[in-house]
Parts: sequence; C-alpha cells; structure tokens
Amino acid sequence: MPATIVQTNQTPFNRVEIDPVTLEVIENALRNARIEMDATLVRTAMSPGIREQGDAFPLIADHTGKMIVGQFGSFIGGFLKSFDGTLEEGDMIFLSDPYSCEGAISHSNDWLVLLPVFKDGRLLAYTAMFGHQSDIGGKVVGSMPINAHSIFEEGVRIPPVKIWRKGEYNSDLMKLVMHQTRKPDWCQADLNALIASCRVAARRVAEIAERFGDDVYVSATQELLARNHRAMKQLLGQAVSEEPVSFEDYICDDGMGYGPYKIKCTMRREGEKVVLDFDGTDPQSSASINFYLNENMFKMFFGIYMIMVFDPQILFNDGFYDLIEVRIPEGSLLKPKFPAALSGRTHALGRIFDILGGLLGQKTPEFLNAAGFSSSPHLFYSGNDTRPGKGNQWFQLFQIGFGGIPGRPMGDGPDGHSLWPGFTNVPNEFLERYFPMMIERYETEPDSGGAGLNRGGNGIRMSYRFLAEGTISIHDDRWFVPPWGVNGGEPGARARKILEKADGTEIIVGNKVEDVAVEAGDILHFITWGGGGWGDPLERDPALVAKEITQGLVTIEGARAYGVVIAEDGSIDMAGTTALRDRMRSERGPTTVFNFGPGIDALRAGCEAETGLPAPIQPTWPHLEAAE
Repeated sequence: MPATIVQTNQTPFNRVEIDPVTLEVIENALRNARIEMDATLVRTAMSPGIREQGDAFPLIADHTGKMIVGQFGSFIGGFLKSFDGTLEEGDMIFLSDPYSCEGAISHSNDWLVLLPVFKDGRLLAYTAMFGHQSDIGGKVVGSMPINAHSIFEEGVRIPPVKIWRKGEYNSDLMKLVMHQTRKPDWCQADLNALIASCRVAARRVAEIAERFGDDVYVSATQELLARNHRAMKQLLGQAVSEEPVSFEDYICDDGMGYGPYKIKCTMRREGEKVVLDFDGTDPQSSASINFYLNENMFKMFFGIYMIMVFDPQILFNDGFYDLIEVRIPEGSLLKPKFPAALSGRTHALGRIFDILGGLLGQKTPEFLNAAGFSSSPHLFYSGNDTRPGKGNQWFQLFQIGFGGIPGRPMGDGPDGHSLWPGFTNVPNEFLERYFPMMIERYETEPDSGGAGLNRGGNGIRMSYRFLAEGTISIHDDRWFVPPWGVNGGEPGARARKILEKADGTEIIVGNKVEDVAVEAGDILHFITWGGGGWGDPLERDPALVAKEITQGLVTIEGARAYGVVIAEDGSIDMAGTTALRDRMRSERGPTTVFNFGPGIDALRAGCEAETGLPAPIQPTWPHLEAAE
C-alpha cells in the first residue's frame, strides 16, 4: 500500500504566475538552504568521513517529492509507493536498507533521514539527507566486507521507520540501532547531524513560503521543474541521436579472485525520450561489488553529466525525469536480487560516470572526456593503541582517497581529486592527531596521468607509517583494466598498493583486501590510478611539459610519452623533440577516438609481471548458462 499523508488542511495549492525576479530569489534561497544543510552537518558530525570529507548528500523536494535542489535526485516517489504507513506533522523517517527504497541509498552504511515539511496543516515540502556511517556492525570493522555473500553480513539494516512520531522521539529504537555499531558515539552524532540538517532546511522552506505566500512558493517550485524540463528537452534533442550507441567498461575484480565484470549501456533517442539500456551487463556477483542502481538516481547522473558537459548554466532538478527511460536487467550487477551483498558498490558507482562519458562523446568527440571517474579508494585501519599513555584505546579509521580526474576538452584533469566535487581530503594533521599513524608522503604520482594534448590527472601516493599494530583493509579498482584515453590520449596508470615492512621487505598488496595485519613501523604506500589523457600528446606544448617536470608532475623519462626530449641541463632539446615526434607519428599511425590499452587477454597475460598480482579469473554463472 502507498503511504497515507495526513493533512489537517485539505485546501489545494493554487498555481499562480511567478515573475522572473521572484523565481530567481526563491531558487537562490533554496540553494542557500542546501548549503546551510551541509554546513550544519559538518559542524555537528563526528566521523571523519562526514565531518572532514563531506560524504553526505542533501535534498530539498517539492510537496510531491520531486527534487528541487540536491545532488542524487529524489527517492521520495518510490518511497511513498512502498511505505505502508502514515506521514503526518511531527514525523521523521529513518532508513538504511537499500532494498527497502529501490536503491535510493546503495549500501547499508548510508543512513537516510526524511522529514515531511508541513505548514498550516498542509504538506509543503520534503527535506532529506543521507550520510555514510563509518561502522554499522557486521563481520568486519567498517562494515564493508569484500567477501560478503549476502547483505546480512554487512551490519544493521534499517527499514523505513519513524525516528520521530508526531513530535515524539523513538529513543528505544536508537538504543537498539546504536547497540549494533562499534562506534556508537560517532554514529549517534552523525545521525543527530543528519536530523539537524533536515530541520534547518525545513525552517528555511517555511520562511520562504511565509515571506512570499504558500501558493507562490509551490508555484515557483513547479516552474523550476518545468524550466529544467524545457532546457533538458532541447539539450537531449541536440546531443542524443536516434541511432543507438553502446559502450562498455569493466570493474577489475571482486576481491575474491574473479573478474573483470562488464557493465554495458546502450543509448538512443525515441522521439523526445532518451532510452538507456543496460542489457549486456554481467549478472550479479556472489561477492559485494554489486551496485543496486536506482533508476531515478541514474537519471540524475545522466542529467548532471549532460549539463556539465554541454550547458553548465542549467540548474539540475527532477523536472526532466519523464524524458529519460532507464532499463536495468533484473539479477544483473546493477540490479541484484535480494539478499545480494552491496557494501562494495563504490567501484561500479564510479564506473557509471566513465560509461556515461563514453556514451555521450561518441557522436561529439570534441565533448568527450577520458576515463578516470573510476572508483572511490577506501582505506580502513583499526586496532588498539598500545603506545604509552594511550590506554590501549580502540581506534578505527575509514578514509576515502582520490585518483586522477580524466583529461577533458577544456584542459588537464585535476591531480588527485575526488569523483564528487564536494568531497575533500582528510587533513593529514587530523589523521596524525586522532590515529596512531604518520603521513610520510602525500604527493602526486608523476607520469600516472595519461599523456595527451590535455593530460589526465595524476593519481596520489599517500604513505602511511603505522604506529600501532592493527589491521588494514583496502577497497580500490583500476588496477587491472586501466582508465582509457580519448582522441589520441593515452590510458592512465593503474593503481598499486605496497606494504613496506619495518625490516624493509616490500609486499605487493591487492587493491581489494580484508584484514591485513600491520605492525608498528610498517608503511603502506597507497597509490591511486591516473586519469586518461585527452587529445594527441605529440601536440602538447613542450614548454608546458618541461614546466611540469620542475613541478614533479612529469618525469624526464615520462616526457618522452609527449615526444619531448630534455637536455642534460634541463632545457628542451628542440631538435631532438622534433625528430622524436616525427618518428613517433610515423610508427603510431592515425590516432583513434578511444585508446583502451591492451585487450583483456593481453592484460591477463601480462598481469603478474606488470602488477605483481595474479590475473583475476573470468567469472562464470553456471546456473544461467544451464538455463540457456
């Protein structure tokens, strides 16, 4: 049964004309309310993931549940269809189970709070916020086990429940939930921060409506949605062809020795509607790399990508959703069947953006981005701090790292930047203050960005010296299948992880590993992938390459990928550069739109020699093959 919304005032809102100035004021007031949600969150939360890195996502929706401002699009329509209960003034919904909200949150670590906003007895809006909790129980510290085979191994799952009911707080529910986590202090503070952020936005919405009138406010939200619909309709008609285009990319492995896993999408326009079909994507994994992709979330990803590439002036909201149709096969990697494990979904989530770039740029290569929105590297470190004066106190760290952003039509990809623009790094001083570690190196990894007219962003080398024994876990990707280059650009370098023991021994560590023991004095060199290059590297200004050598972004040896020769005194050998570039052009032949590097078979053959790790085994699905 759908949710029942209890309103004491049944008077419908009247649609009124909105002048452009009023619309602009209300739009920017809502944007500011969203910014205030973020500010409230980071000032109140305790976990490094939310407080320092901003791993949380706000939403302000209209009275029907459509997002007006936010980031991931609205889940509220699907929630209202499936929530068998009432929503009334004083209620607040709390949930974390992806299967209960059609994947609007994609793993159980994300806790979501939803607040219906009532004014004078009528439902005026919704505010919501979800954020990643550093620990929700389960079989491993951090609650994201690589080797989980079902969601039951990943910690507490919270179906949609009322954390507040008619203004009364459900304290017993909170005691039950907090009892499951290894860090109840962090989780309680982070949850309070989510609640406070939603309440701040609700107050701002009510103030806007009070200032301009309820009918004006509601009419303005509808006009913002309609304006977005008009703009996206025109943009889609110009940028998406009726002729189908397909693109596929791979998640390197599942952490259990199998991979790579293919994600495929085909795009075409049928009249005014764009169809995005994931037929051909591999079946779900028995491990935790599945990504339950909510269709509306993907529509928002698609819309954001379109807007940022083709027309950044458009304000994105949910107004264009009826122009997009998303088809995801049941039982696939992107729509796994319950109770498939979901905690490692970050790699597929990042890979979706690379696939979007590959789809949207095929007809217009001048707008094409290379690959590099590829994952969100994670590090977990936990144990008891046995140093003098530390009292054997329990610690646990969850940190998100950054790779190289792809080369783009307008310039180089940023070095070591987040997939999500609002994310920031955890300051090294914070890490050293609150955890038993020293950051020995935090620097760009030279030559890791793919060579190109516009260079791919370099990855990061972060070297952690552990000061107490404990265990580490690593979640990363792009170690087997490199980030591809475009329009003649070269692929980016692959990720690597090296554990340097206190005695100097070096061990190559996998990019998806669980519970690796470390001792005081060990150093982990956490090296992320670089973004693919854009355009012919032989067209890059040699003076810029020489400058980047002095900046530590490119090495003298790496400059030869651009056909640039550096003399012994550090100056450019122009004659040598001209000769090298002429020879490279003749040997190479014409450039191609996509440069994927070696094929999968070649990557397998050279894997151990190139990476120090065994090649993943091709996954099979015997039950599906037997059915065929």
